[in-house]
Amino acid sequence: MKRSLPMLMLPVALAACSDSRDVMEELPNSSIAGAPREAMPETQIESTLARPVTIGEDGPQLDACGALGLVRGVAAGKRLAVHAAPFREAKATAQLGNGARVHVCTRSLDQKWLGVVVMPDAPAPDGNEVGGNAALPAPVDCGVSSPVDRRQAYDGPCQSGWVSSGFVRLIAG
Repeated sequence: MKRSLPMLMLPVALAACSDSRDVMEELPNSSIAGAPREAMPETQIESTLARPVTIGEDGPQLDACGALGLVRGVAAGKRLAVHAAPFREAKATAQLGNGARVHVCTRSLDQKWLGVVVMPDAPAPDGNEVGGNAALPAPVDCGVSSPVDRRQAYDGPCQSGWVSSGFVRLIAG
């Protein structure tokens, strides 16, 4: 009789430990304002996410972004998407062509994505002649070519985001 008692207790103990609720049902769902998870596929959930580019990762003694890169290898007639976060499903915020220059500020853990600040195109002359030469407008300073005191999200005047690392050749840094 002693042996049958523990065997009867095992199913009761296992039943007490099981819970039929899905873990996903228990997680907060703030990214889609309370909609049930089934109502929105994961790719749509992810497409609303953004991860700012971090600057200052090399410390307060070095430039906020440690390298310069050149976009290359983009097929003719195509553009390289700049994404809001380091994954393909993230929203595209800009497009770059071959030859575009970027400040490389950070990388994703898997090294597939670079967090960049896009250098604006050189300004065109404004047409005002000074001594026979057209006056050039002042170039836009993105604020990443000098040190910052701490690691922080980039919030300067230039476009920033994430690009596939396979399309950027480092040219300095």
